[in-house]
Parts: sequence; C-alpha cells; structure tokens
Amino acid sequence: MTLAGPMKGFGMASSAPAFVVGDYVVYPKHGVGRVIELQNEEIAGMQLELYVLRFEKERMTLRVPINKVESIGMRKLSSDKTLKEAIDTLKGKPKVKRTMWSRRAQEYEAKINSGEIVLIAEVTRDLFRPEDQPEQSYSERQIFEAASSRLARELAAMEETDEPTALEKILDVLREHAPQYYENTEEA
Repeated sequence: MTLAGPMKGFGMASSAPAFVVGDYVVYPKHGVGRVIELQNEEIAGMQLELYVLRFEKERMTLRVPINKVESIGMRKLSSDKTLKEAIDTLKGKPKVKRTMWSRRAQEYEAKINSGEIVLIAEVTRDLFRPEDQPEQSYSERQIFEAASSRLARELAAMEETDEPTALEKILDVLREHAPQYYENTEEA
C-alpha cells in the first residue's frame, strides 16, 4: 500500500473514518454515545457519509455527517492523562464566583456542553455540597446532576463499568476532599 504525500487526509474526505462501529465517542452537547453504524446517504444529490450514534441514557439516536465531526467537536473518550486531570480537578478548592446565579448557570452550562471532561469536572466540584452544608437550590442541583452524570458516563465508558458505579467513585472523591474547604465557613 502506498501513501499519498503529506497532504493525505486534507481536502477530500479521507477514506478511513476516525471512529469505527462500537467506539464510544463524546458528543459535546449530549455526552457519551456509541457509534452503532456507518451509513452512506444521498442528500440533495451529494453522497454523505454518516456516523449513527446511540445515546443510551437519552434513548436517542443521532446521525452525524463525517465531515462535521471536527466542527462539532466530537471526540474519542479522554486519555488516561486527561481523566487523571479531571479527577485532580475534583480534589481542588471549589471556585464560586459572586456573580448573579443566572450568569453562573450559563457559564456552567457552557462548560458542560463544551464536552471537555476537565471543565465538566470543574462544574461538578464547584456545585458539590457535602451533606452537612446548606441545601442547594433546585437549579444548582439540576446543573450539578447534569455535570456529574456526564462525567460519570465518560468515566464508566473508560473503565468499562456502569454510570452508578462511576458516579459513586466521583462522589467519594468529592466527599473526601470537599470538607476541608467547608470547615471554617462560620469564622469567615
């Protein structure tokens, strides 16, 4: 087999798709899905190659043109190094800005929808509340659950376990490290 010069893969769609059937992928807006099929379809006279993705949790199937993968930001599961960075992020000090909740909520949503596991870990850490702390608002809780669930699904796919097991692991890290940041709140 001969390779074309250094320009192989540019311009025309490269022949080898970046993902194969069975691969887990992260689609920024929806989290972890799985490639269940590669399809060729003619749309408006053009041949389109599509990935068919299945998102079990949402019971949703999505068809993504192969040439849109990059602009959408669809990616393979994180590397072990990036996963470690996300877990280390969970151990850090929560950063809570004193801006209006609506503005913070938008920032949290943007981080979750970025699909970046470390940013999702930041949201999970910043919105986590130890049991002995004041109750969260409903919307804080919603965003925390969205972020921690997204993080757990990627961790589960990487460690070949299930979401509840992965979520428990994440919560254990938070429970272990968060108390030190909340202990002296009365004196502050």
